[in-house]
Amino acid sequence: MADFGDKRAKDAQLRAQINEKLVKSGERERLKNELRKRLIECGWRDQLKAHCKDVVREKGLENVKVEDLVAEITPKGRALVPDNVKKELLQLIRTFLSQQSTF
Repeated sequence: MADFGDKRAKDAQLRAQINEKLVKSGERERLKNELRKRLIECGWRDQLKAHCKDVVREKGLENVKVEDLVAEITPKGRALVPDNVKKELLQLIRTFLSQQSTF
């Protein structure tokens, strides 16, 4: 089992390095903006907004805390992201990394 822990630690370290490179280059912000644009275009934002309204209506405004609403809608929000949007974002990240000399 130590190998599994080592792999997880290495994966976490690699993710941290990639994130650092994305942040320092400004690419992370550009990717966030692109993702935001694509999610609006595909209707994801409207779907999630409608789900939030349903949850608030169901529980009553006075009974809903922001933290609870976020916890409830996050899984649905992730599930609603279209596969093609996920693939496009992943491809943009891969392209960026392939252009970097250290990856």
